[in-house]
Amino acid sequence: MRLGTLALLLAVALAACGSSSSSQPKLRSTSLILDFTPNAVHAGIYSAIAHHLDRDDGIRLTVRVPSATTDSIKLLETGRVNFAIVDIHDLAIARERGADIVGIMALVERPLAALIAAPRFPTPTRLKGQTVGTTGVPSDTAVLDSIITGAGGNPHLVHTLTIGFNAVADLLAGRVAAATAFWSDEGVTLARRRPGFHDFRVDDYGAPQYPELVVCATRPTLVHDPSLASDLVQTLVDGYGFTISNPRRSAADLEAFAPGLDPSLVSAELGALLPAFAGRGGRVGVLDPSTLRAWARWETRFGIVHKPPDVARTFDPSFASAAVPFSG
Repeated sequence: MRLGTLALLLAVALAACGSSSSSQPKLRSTSLILDFTPNAVHAGIYSAIAHHLDRDDGIRLTVRVPSATTDSIKLLETGRVNFAIVDIHDLAIARERGADIVGIMALVERPLAALIAAPRFPTPTRLKGQTVGTTGVPSDTAVLDSIITGAGGNPHLVHTLTIGFNAVADLLAGRVAAATAFWSDEGVTLARRRPGFHDFRVDDYGAPQYPELVVCATRPTLVHDPSLASDLVQTLVDGYGFTISNPRRSAADLEAFAPGLDPSLVSAELGALLPAFAGRGGRVGVLDPSTLRAWARWETRFGIVHKPPDVARTFDPSFASAAVPFSG
């Protein structure tokens, strides 16, 4: 009898455990590839994972780091990742060649592109006849031309030199008078290393306030599994909401997932980026159609693509618009 009673109790306990676990919603795994190596602009992603905000939204998020800047679009197109962070100019170029990739959320709400000049060049027009370094990507020329044109100068009177991603070293060594770079990254680094450099931000010189980095998916993903995209966007909205509310803790989250980062540099970069994470009304991730239409015209005017991107096909603002603002 005693053995029979124990067996019955064990069976009941196991049944209860099975019932409890089966009542738990199953987390869906999803993957996101970054646009570049982890840095302050990605803090909200890592905070979402560190504080299980992804699980609260029904997913288990895995982040992949690209080995090259072209990886994000390649892996997205081949289905090896579900979502990717893409530079908005690369998105326009990819769509022009026929890739059906769609932006579903803004990671930042303004351009990060800038022309960073040595202290002796206080205005873009003073760069006439000087050598300016670029990474070699098509958008760099557009940024340079837009800034100099917006300042009232002639971009054809500036000499360019392809320097890759060596803006900091080349500016400090005086090998170039200025260089195209991100004000949130190289600009912050230069200000800490040697104060006095000028960063001329492209949207201060006539460019629209377009979102520099956009979370993207392929159209088949959005058609076949829109709820996965909605959950991913909500997770990122929650993550960046956490970053805005708790920048120090978010910086620590990033550093825990990406060992080797300089904590003081992360803090400085994150401080510079915080205003860019939220758009109108303080909302995170929003894609504004009127701003995007202005961006499409700018994109064509300065030669990144041959004709304005079809904003209605290139972006789907509904995912970010439907996301609930973070209130934790």
